[in-house]
Amino acid sequence: MAAGLIGAVMLVVLGANPLTGYAALLDGAFGGAKNLANSALKAMPLLLVGVGITIAFRAGVINIGGEGQIIAGAILSTLFVLGFPDVPRFVLLPLTFLVGAMGGAIWGGMAGVLKSYARVNEILSTIMLNIIAVQILNLLLRGPLMDPGEIVKGSRIPHTERLSGNADLPILPGGTRLHLGVLVAVLMAVACYFLLFRTTQGLRLRAVGHNPFASRYAGMSVKRNVVLAFMYSGAMCGMAGVTLVFGSEGHRLATDGGATTFTGAAGFNGIVAALFGGLHPLWTIPASFLFGALLVGANAMQRAVQVPAALILALNGLVVVFVVGSMYARARLARTASESREQGEGGDSRSPGPSGDPELRSPP
Repeated sequence: MAAGLIGAVMLVVLGANPLTGYAALLDGAFGGAKNLANSALKAMPLLLVGVGITIAFRAGVINIGGEGQIIAGAILSTLFVLGFPDVPRFVLLPLTFLVGAMGGAIWGGMAGVLKSYARVNEILSTIMLNIIAVQILNLLLRGPLMDPGEIVKGSRIPHTERLSGNADLPILPGGTRLHLGVLVAVLMAVACYFLLFRTTQGLRLRAVGHNPFASRYAGMSVKRNVVLAFMYSGAMCGMAGVTLVFGSEGHRLATDGGATTFTGAAGFNGIVAALFGGLHPLWTIPASFLFGALLVGANAMQRAVQVPAALILALNGLVVVFVVGSMYARARLARTASESREQGEGGDSRSPGPSGDPELRSPP
């Protein structure tokens, strides 16, 4: 709410009517089946990245490398499909997701190894790995993976040839562009919920994140679980790369040569969705849809009131500030209440007993 009010002030400063702008945004995001489908498609990679970020944060590490892990998953899955284009669809499609998850897990696992065994700060390593992944993608799409037709024509547009139709994500019924990737994202969110809260491995990850010293004393390998957390997180981001490539309209791996390539900054926006969802896999589902809808509605707002669509990015940043601030405030209030309760219990426990000696307390 606070972010929305500040956004309204920003619209006024830009000379736009906030009511008209927000009405256009809501209509563009939720007005009809087509717009809802577009919002869900935009939310899909945010959800997968957000779930991955949740796993990392629950394990006490910060994964800022979603962009690089998306690209790693997309590259490895593309290479796989280019190598085996004629495999039947019911076999190729699941294997493509598996290979994409492996690519993201490898890329994320490198940051985990660097943190656990070389004491490299994970924020630094994941950001640097993002840059490396972008440059590898640019190198591949301007060389060995470039569409041969582009080379013949001389246009040299940096994208692959049209990938095998056996790996296309099936379009869901309803007459929209909604495809199977949306269902896959939701199912992975549910699966990660069970991983974190219903399995022994999830308990270990959360224990390491809550108190690594106590976890080590209890016999858990903190280093191993940190690496695993990064690999699980990277695997989710790698699957996001698969959905972005094989669910795209062009069905190609492409880049514009910039820092965000084909990802649309999903690796960073997924962090916002995860925080807004309270770092819980299931709550990340509606949070991702909300932010996906905002990104889709931003274009409609831009057309209606002639303000930059990038205003939504500022709103996203404000949401992060307020969400993190509220989490900190709640933690402070809970800590203060706990201290007050302990002080009160301490005063009662030292009240004189039947003997008159404050040290002689009645047994519970």
